[in-house]
Amino acid sequence: MASNTAATQTTSNEEAPLSSIPSRRPVVCVFCGASPGTSPAHIEAARSLAQAFHKHHISLVYGGGTRGLMGEVARTLTELSGPSAVHGIIPEALLGLERDNADGKVDVQSYGRTTVVSSMHTRKGLMAKEVQEGGPGSGFVALSGGYGTLEELMEMITWNQLGLHGRGVLVFNVEGYYDGLLQWVRTAVGAGFVSPGNAGILVEALDAEEVVKELKEYRVSEDRFGLDWSQK
Repeated sequence: MASNTAATQTTSNEEAPLSSIPSRRPVVCVFCGASPGTSPAHIEAARSLAQAFHKHHISLVYGGGTRGLMGEVARTLTELSGPSAVHGIIPEALLGLERDNADGKVDVQSYGRTTVVSSMHTRKGLMAKEVQEGGPGSGFVALSGGYGTLEELMEMITWNQLGLHGRGVLVFNVEGYYDGLLQWVRTAVGAGFVSPGNAGILVEALDAEEVVKELKEYRVSEDRFGLDWSQK
């Protein structure tokens, strides 16, 4: 894991050369809060992540909210890359909590496409499916957030350990927000509940460019469980 020193950097809006774009665009699922947080660094991190996605031709799938960090990352990337680069997936029950318009109407030009689903399980399954079908460098990233963000992050870590996917799982650690979680992983290794190899399933990034780099260079742990999930 990288150093826990906090660092939030604003990335350049300059796009990568077309020759470097893979045939399939990477798709990154971002988990984050529907609140802005008390420090402006959290909103700045969401904005810088969207700028890095635009620069590297990465598509976003996220929880479909228009408030807080969710709204910032979606709005910024839509403005830079266009509505086709953003797909929000939100349960109908959360429309009034995570969106400014509870009637379900979608401002595609501001936030990209939105799909309204019936359940949290459907939301997570569809987001994971888009990541798995994305090009090299696809994965899952957690910006700062609350219980829901942590639950989604931990499920993707668990799915990776179980062999349900082999995509990178990262925390964008803003102002030490995830220091406690990273320490818990080390504690779990020392206590014998997580293997040393599987500790590396979760990767820390301290700025937006490092997020992109770590996703591109992500290597699957050799300690993952060798389970067969194919239909018999």
